[in-house]
Amino acid sequence: MTQPDVAIVLVTFNSADWVNRCLDAIPAALDGREAEIVVVDNASSDESAALVEQGYPGVTLIRNAENVGFAKAVNRGAAATTAPWVLLLNPDMEARPRALRNLLEFAEKNPDNGLYGGRTLTVDGELERSSCWGLPTVWSTFCFAVGLSTAFKHSPVFDPESLGRWQRDSVREVGMVTGCLFLVRRDDWQRLGGLDERYFVCGEDADFSARARAHGMRPVVTPDAEVVHAVGKSSTSQAGSTPLMLAGRVVYARMHFPRGSAALVVTLLRTGVAVRALGSRCTGRAPKWLATWRRRSEWWQGFPAAATPPGS
Repeated sequence: MTQPDVAIVLVTFNSADWVNRCLDAIPAALDGREAEIVVVDNASSDESAALVEQGYPGVTLIRNAENVGFAKAVNRGAAATTAPWVLLLNPDMEARPRALRNLLEFAEKNPDNGLYGGRTLTVDGELERSSCWGLPTVWSTFCFAVGLSTAFKHSPVFDPESLGRWQRDSVREVGMVTGCLFLVRRDDWQRLGGLDERYFVCGEDADFSARARAHGMRPVVTPDAEVVHAVGKSSTSQAGSTPLMLAGRVVYARMHFPRGSAALVVTLLRTGVAVRALGSRCTGRAPKWLATWRRRSEWWQGFPAAATPPGS
């Protein structure tokens, strides 16, 4: 029996609406490349785990007794595999034919980059920008705090994390590759210790990308790896996933900035949400920010399991 080319790790949490589409699309997306597939279910209350168990006998299913978070679940799934490449794939994603083969071949031809992503599309076929971003900086967070990133959306100066108006339609090195479509060689995965489990969900991909860059890797995306991403399907509250995103940003700031800069970045994040919540209350628009402010206890100090420097 030959070793598979890639280990594909999916984490499900109430993902029954899309996990079938995701798994069904993988063979055509691999186009002949061999994969071992692991689904780690984070104690879903819907039929996610049962759908995988009953419909995909070739897929390894790991059931967690509780929702342990994305990073911990991914690490558990990756540890159950042996292929030389590790690919993270969201269950709310449908890879286009040859997309995963193209991603693997691109990585094999460009080994020095180390971390690889592709191009995400909406269900309507439009560009969905979340496959990659610039890494957070003090400047980008200041622009968020004072509203410049909203007033000048996609500006390379005032909204730098968006990577400008670039359509993800060319090969380009980026600050970070997101966990929705994320390929790395197993040796590098193990060298970096996998995802940092202090991030419950959101922020772990930025953290891994930053650590990868510190080790000389250059995250890159290729437009030839296209996937349809039903982003946000698992978020049903008015605030959506914004509180989780902010908690991840708080943890990232404290782990990747000097102490003084980290405190400034966290303050700027809180200020940006407060300004938007006030605007939402006055205008009735963008209600997610008012909902996020009301839920600030969930993100103000980051994730509970994350290390918090004294006096923060």
